[in-house]
Amino acid sequence: MPPPPAGRPVPVIERARIGAALRRWLLSGLLVLVPLIVTLWVLEWVVSTLDQTLNILPEAWQPERWLGMRVPGMGVLLALAIVLGIGALASNYVGNQLVAWWHALLQRIPVVRSIYSGVKQVSDTLLSEKGNAFRQALLVQWPREGMWTIAFLTGAPGGDVARHLPPQDYLSVYVPTTPNPTGGYFVIVHRRDVVPLAMSVDEALTYVISMGVIVPGARKPGAAASASLPGAA
Repeated sequence: MPPPPAGRPVPVIERARIGAALRRWLLSGLLVLVPLIVTLWVLEWVVSTLDQTLNILPEAWQPERWLGMRVPGMGVLLALAIVLGIGALASNYVGNQLVAWWHALLQRIPVVRSIYSGVKQVSDTLLSEKGNAFRQALLVQWPREGMWTIAFLTGAPGGDVARHLPPQDYLSVYVPTTPNPTGGYFVIVHRRDVVPLAMSVDEALTYVISMGVIVPGARKPGAAASASLPGAA
């Protein structure tokens, strides 16, 4: 289609087509750049934060003195070495006894005790090889009947709660918020009110974080029917 003669206004259809193309290009550019920028920003924050561990070294041992320049990421290596060293120490008998003594000491400090014990229980659940956090992805009705969202099975009622809500009939689940799944709600629901999903926890987390935009890959026919709850009859 030849361009309109000079001085002649662009037709309305052409202007709409150009505007639609510009919007499409803008959205495509944002879809490419936003995840990259956020990823780089998070990495830069992590590296700069871990680089602060270099401050525990004596001035004579600072990498800048013997390298003659500042190298970003040296703190990451130092932090990794510290974590590995503490892990190796805590894995033997002597280190295990020292860690137990340290835990007992912190448990005796009034204010620190409540904070430390709570954080330790969460970290043990999430990081320990024997941890059982987020065992399975579920569908639950939330925040009211008729509205569904993804939740994660975390266990069964325990302690005094088990006297009122039998573990064989009820489940403990975590309902994450979107797009930040680290915030959410702990609820106890009846087994009959949850639907087990035939998707991995990682797939379900991606689904939640993306606000439903990134849909997990289609399962083979009959896969959803094969999912079941632990301990279900």
